[in-house]
Amino acid sequence: VQLQASGGGLVQPGGSLRLSCAASGSFFSINAMGWYRQAPGKQREVVAGVISGGSINYVDSVKGRFTISRDNAKNTVYLQMNSLKPEDTAVYYCNADVQLTGDRFLLPKRYWGQGTQVTVSS
Repeated sequence: VQLQASGGGLVQPGGSLRLSCAASGSFFSINAMGWYRQAPGKQREVVAGVISGGSINYVDSVKGRFTISRDNAKNTVYLQMNSLKPEDTAVYYCNADVQLTGDRFLLPKRYWGQGTQVTVSS
């Protein structure tokens, strides 16, 4: 299973970016997908997540500005980031909790994308 993230870049404060992350490979299903970020000198933190049933959660600092969505047919998760602030600058990582087989006793395995840099600066 591989996750390929894209969409990062340099944007001015107040601007927008859209991140994408597509899962590929052989697996049965994906339970949850989400985004984390890691700023220089800081620990990785969760940004947003969406489970297969549609439940969504966000870290407080991005509520009202970021929107996570998921296309199950494409095994892809998106993160629309609006009203970006300099403190949003970080490497953004996507993840997916993957059910490798239909065996209900097999726990899902978490996979990570390679990270994409988001820089918010004037």
